[in-house]
Amino acid sequence: MSPDEARRRPPTAQQFVLAELRRAITTGRLRPGAPIRQDALAEEFQVSRVPLREALKTLQGEGLVTYEAHRGYSVETLSLDDLREVYRIRQLLEEEAVRRAVARLTDADLRRLAEAQDEVERAATAGDVLSMATANRVFHMTLFDCAGMPRLVRMIRTLWDTTDAYRSMYYGDAGNRERVVKEHRATLDALRRGSADEAVTTLNVHRDHAVAELEPYLNA
Repeated sequence: MSPDEARRRPPTAQQFVLAELRRAITTGRLRPGAPIRQDALAEEFQVSRVPLREALKTLQGEGLVTYEAHRGYSVETLSLDDLREVYRIRQLLEEEAVRRAVARLTDADLRRLAEAQDEVERAATAGDVLSMATANRVFHMTLFDCAGMPRLVRMIRTLWDTTDAYRSMYYGDAGNRERVVKEHRATLDALRRGSADEAVTTLNVHRDHAVAELEPYLNA
């Protein structure tokens, strides 16, 4: 482990392992269906099996990994029907959050959204999948948080967690990264003009594009 990695370590071993496993899933290093080799990961992360098991239990609760007796843990695999269902539920919940948020947006909120979008664009240009996924999440959650409905936003976050393993597939394509940037810009423009209908429509298209691009992976 490099000195920089050591400095970035969270306070506990479990938090460190949890963050690294999330990173491996989000970047596609651990792809959907991939087995999770606990011995190898414990050696790589220089931790015992205890924090690793606890981190895996957390990820299992979030729907990112699954456990089977005699086979152990693996990255969760979604069917096309699963993905469509998740995105349909997201559409219903996120529309409510966006409409509520538009009515409450302040200049400070819009500045935070613009800053998040700047990060999305920097990561997209650099082809940095992990940073783009992180910045993308910040952009959307910043908007949803403005709705002032924390229970609703927690439900949305849970749905996002279940598809993290597929985000790297989508962002791995340069054309998709460019599309995301354009769709975010259109959303931000609608928000600045206070047009909830336009923001909702743009975000619906945004989700539909992701599902359409991921269909071949899931069919395979």
